[in-house]
Amino acid sequence: METTRVNPNNWNIRKSIANRCALLGAWAAVAGAFGACGTTYAAAAARPAKPNPSGTILTVYSSADPAGFNPRQWVYQTGQGGMNDPYSVPGFGVVKQVRTLNLAAGTNVVDFTNVAALIDPTSVSFSDLTDPATAVLQQQFKFDLVNRNSILQKYIGHKLNVWVPVGNRGLSQLSGRLFHAGGSLVLKTKNGIDILAPNTVQQIRLPSLPAGLITKPTLEWQLFSPKAGKQKVLTSYQTKGLTWIADYNLVLNKANSRANVAAWVTMVNLSGKAYKNTRLKLIAGTVNRVQPPQPVFTMRAYAPAGAKAPAGFQQKRFFEYHMYTLPRRTTIPNDSMIQIALFPTRQGVKVRRELEFSGQPNPYWWNYANSPDLNTPPSVHFTGNASVFIRLRNSKPNGMGMPLPRGKVRLYQQDSADGTLEFVGEDLIKDTPKDGRLKIRAGQAFDITGSRTQTYFHVDNGMRIMDETFKIVLRDHQSKAVEVEVPQYLYRWSNWKITKASEKFVKINSNEIRFKLQVPANGKKVLNYSVRYSW
Repeated sequence: METTRVNPNNWNIRKSIANRCALLGAWAAVAGAFGACGTTYAAAAARPAKPNPSGTILTVYSSADPAGFNPRQWVYQTGQGGMNDPYSVPGFGVVKQVRTLNLAAGTNVVDFTNVAALIDPTSVSFSDLTDPATAVLQQQFKFDLVNRNSILQKYIGHKLNVWVPVGNRGLSQLSGRLFHAGGSLVLKTKNGIDILAPNTVQQIRLPSLPAGLITKPTLEWQLFSPKAGKQKVLTSYQTKGLTWIADYNLVLNKANSRANVAAWVTMVNLSGKAYKNTRLKLIAGTVNRVQPPQPVFTMRAYAPAGAKAPAGFQQKRFFEYHMYTLPRRTTIPNDSMIQIALFPTRQGVKVRRELEFSGQPNPYWWNYANSPDLNTPPSVHFTGNASVFIRLRNSKPNGMGMPLPRGKVRLYQQDSADGTLEFVGEDLIKDTPKDGRLKIRAGQAFDITGSRTQTYFHVDNGMRIMDETFKIVLRDHQSKAVEVEVPQYLYRWSNWKITKASEKFVKINSNEIRFKLQVPANGKKVLNYSVRYSW
């Protein structure tokens, strides 16, 4: 909602302002600073070649960590009085709104009241899509909203009546001049100075509402329009209190060879504004921002095979990021969490289950110093279970192919006894481009165990060599044979050579080799290998 107050000017004044605005616009185009005629700040994006925006357009950027961000808890705590600061929601939004103003020729004062409570007023931009010569002369953000504290602050020095409890006898009225309003009230009454704690004041009565208070955050613009009439304008601003996060559900078939893949976007809106019938866009990628330091999903129903699902988000490359645009308008209420399908469920995606045992529970991150690592840490001896992974390729031939924003992946499998889906693990994925590969850790295999033992270790400082030998034993406690991959991370020094190995291996990179071992049913497989480091 907006109101317009007009201050007519003679032609000479209007001409002077228009000329000055043209000069400011030219300077802003070169320096990128405040003052372009169709813009309040240089942050305003260049007008597209054929602008045709309409209504509200919301673009949301997220910095939420999928491992620790719980959108339901955030919304719940805010609804219960706010254990979390909505300003610290990990993300932000850019709100664009197209409105029609009925402007008079000359100077107009326009109030926009339907803005987010957590708006960043320094990010506001204004463009007149009808007449680019319309200029913004001044902007003011009004945030002195009606609440208990703002009303009492404006009543300091004035008389008011308050009621306080008197034992079990009900309430007693005090009349006096307000000296202080904050954690407590300080009143000067006929009997002296009374200091009232907040929990003792039951009622306050004021003669009238103080002037200057508003009920909604408001932007006030002074606009100069060279002509009168209706004009279409585009406003844009950033606001905190908005974020989103992606979640994925994979339902595996019995053979662990295919999966149905569903993807969801969870939107959190604590910005102080509802976005009705809005066009929604999401940006995936790490967008740099300058800012000061900052001190469970339920199962969804899947579309049946052959059913035509509504279109999901449309993806495209945007700058160095990826943009996901919902092809239909939606409503995002304030103080809410909503979920929207990122794309229709993909049926029959090829997957592969892998078993892996490294025996190195704390892989090293090979930050080589000036000398090799000659220590023998406790982790060279390890016993445990093999890990289970699900691999898939994010490609069109595999039924996928959309760049996937980072998020949490949950794995399910159907129990053939009653047809229900059972949870079998979850993991996090990074931003994954088209044709990228996903490796999802499900958990640990109950019946596949292994041990890794250092059987030989020798350092010859004179020869500048170090020899190390390991024995890895894998055991299969089930009635079918399995294949287990055994990655080994060679972290002690950059120059190494495998001098002996009982099984073939593949060199993955400068620090990793990988064995593939066939473990017989109800049996075991033994691997021995030696490595020599030299420096």
